[in-house]
Amino acid sequence: MLSNRAVRNGTGSQIMKLSVVMITYNHERFIAQAIESALSQKVNFPYEIVIGEDCSTDGTRSIIADLAGRHPEQIRTFFRTQNLGANRNFAETFAACRGEYVAFLEGDDYWTCVHKLQRQVDFLDGHPECAICCTRVRVLDENGYGKHARPMRPAGTYTIDDLVKTDFVITCSTVLRRGAVGALPSWLFKMKQGDYPLWVMAARHGKIELFDDITASYRVHSGGVWSSLSHIGKHRERTRMVKALDKELNFEYTRSFTEMIAPPYLQFALEARSNSRRMDVAKHLLSWIRYGGFRLPVNPRLPVGLATYVLIGSGYKMFSRANPAAHE
Repeated sequence: MLSNRAVRNGTGSQIMKLSVVMITYNHERFIAQAIESALSQKVNFPYEIVIGEDCSTDGTRSIIADLAGRHPEQIRTFFRTQNLGANRNFAETFAACRGEYVAFLEGDDYWTCVHKLQRQVDFLDGHPECAICCTRVRVLDENGYGKHARPMRPAGTYTIDDLVKTDFVITCSTVLRRGAVGALPSWLFKMKQGDYPLWVMAARHGKIELFDDITASYRVHSGGVWSSLSHIGKHRERTRMVKALDKELNFEYTRSFTEMIAPPYLQFALEARSNSRRMDVAKHLLSWIRYGGFRLPVNPRLPVGLATYVLIGSGYKMFSRANPAAHE
């Protein structure tokens, strides 16, 4: 097996089969494990590890510099001179990747299977109709204990139609065809969630294969940009991102995106009602209406009951406690 020996074409230029894109910020506790898990891959093709370090204020940069100094032919570093933010740092790091395929590993996650890249590259080589190959991951809590495996759905082949309804592709498990993704749109830099739009844009050009294997560990911790957001905050950011993505796709999947973003607002309204937060009920109910929830199958007594509570107040008892996702 090769670790990353150069393979050259007739002109003497190196042919890079795969690039590992890694962005990191203040990952001093985790970054060495992430890089070492990428270095430990057993493959028969050349690959590079491309790291975008976004002006960390802890010891992240020095750890990367040390490992890069010991593996100069395999690790390429981009030490930012000013903090770019996660998505711009990602975009510039991704643009620097030279591989036919791109794998993703953020600085606070790590791979647990040394054959991960080989299996995924072999699959994509043999299945040109696929644009994305991903696996299950083990979710780790703040203390590093495994909580559960994700995603929960069955292994197999999926399409963009499945992806626009549910985001089931987990970043640290994924390998995609570099050619399936063109120039990244500028609106992506303003989002806090940048991986999902990337999967959708790639899935326009091929299928998605989900392996049953667990090949990586995904950390959920207070220092994570996404993990630190509240449940409602995450969904608001997801809504903003989906609206931009819907426009990018010429509104071809508006109905499916509605099924993704509208129902949680009704659930938020129900939770606010149970805590007697009348104004929050009104805000979430308006969001549910604004994003087309009224077009989806739902027990009508629930939104009517919530609306009546907003108008009348705590003297009114809800018509029903039905699950907002329940169909008639």
